[in-house]
Amino acid sequence: MTMPLKNDTFLRAMLREPTDHTPVWLMRQAGRYLPEYNATRKKAGSFLALCKNDELACEVTLQPLERYPLDAAILFSDILTVPDAMGLGLYFSEGEGPKFERPVRDEAAVAALAAPDPNDSLGYVMKAVSTIRHALGGRVPLIGFSGSPWTLACYMVEGGGSDDFRQVKTMLYRRPDLMSRILEVNAQSVADYLNAQVEAGAQALMIFDSWGGALADGAFQKFSLGPIRKVVDRLQRERDEPVLDADGRVIGQRKVRVPIIVFTKGGGLWLEEIAATGCDGVGLDWTVHMGQARARIGDRCALQGNLDPMVLMASPEQIRAEALKVLESFGVPQPGAGHVFNLGHGISQFTPPDSVSALVEAVHSYSREQRRRGASASSL
Repeated sequence: MTMPLKNDTFLRAMLREPTDHTPVWLMRQAGRYLPEYNATRKKAGSFLALCKNDELACEVTLQPLERYPLDAAILFSDILTVPDAMGLGLYFSEGEGPKFERPVRDEAAVAALAAPDPNDSLGYVMKAVSTIRHALGGRVPLIGFSGSPWTLACYMVEGGGSDDFRQVKTMLYRRPDLMSRILEVNAQSVADYLNAQVEAGAQALMIFDSWGGALADGAFQKFSLGPIRKVVDRLQRERDEPVLDADGRVIGQRKVRVPIIVFTKGGGLWLEEIAATGCDGVGLDWTVHMGQARARIGDRCALQGNLDPMVLMASPEQIRAEALKVLESFGVPQPGAGHVFNLGHGISQFTPPDSVSALVEAVHSYSREQRRRGASASSL
């Protein structure tokens, strides 16, 4: 049985409801900067084995929460589980990152693509979601996630990571019909995958559009934003959560909103259009001015971000100063506005763990002070 939340600050901020502090979580918060993560990964034998073992995936998801008073957990998995389930043969080369044995580069390969059943070939992810949700015991919300259709297509066509996106952009311009077919399959796959995560217990969802910023204006709207909008339109936006009486007995259920966050790395040019997809929150990378982003988006969406991850290489005093700049730039959340503090991209594996302690303490303490000052000023 899932328990009601003890700390729902992240969800309330995403839904632009009042909070007593600015919630904080970090992209890639369970990762190689933590020695306990490295020990668990070694025990698993490989990164993929770690992702596919629900107990170990749960263990590493909870590790940062044992160290830091973070306001959300995020499922430990990988964005490439979906194309792996399509039969493309995901593997990891030491020092080279993810690769696919069978890239999608011709008509036959594109025609053979089909959306996988998330409860079959991706059942291990759903098992991890339910295991993590149970282990959290209502401590904080659990975020599920997926790569965006375009980002998945980049890996599927390139066969791995890329510096210039030559293969995928060649297909995009020479054979837009093939690219459109890939993106349609991916959009359905991502929607099915995320909905299954909600059914398994995820309380918020994030779409990582890691490579949307690699596209030209015009191409971004057609090949990245359009498929994201299709995903958002197909997502389950509410889930049932238990209601307990004073003695802890379940006395019913209530519908709660499942916030959707869209994060396009390099997407600062298109914030208004990203907000118009129907998402609840827009993730910002570190190139975007937080105050200007708030002015541009207004009350349409909450904002998430956006400290440069390399700030965490600085001293605790410098980390605090840079975090305060982000908080001051956003300002005190007014009714209808929401801010979730995060990095502008994933945390570096070289980050000193104590730097995260300094960051979380700074965000929590200063944002509480901000609200006290705001309340005092409004009462005058």
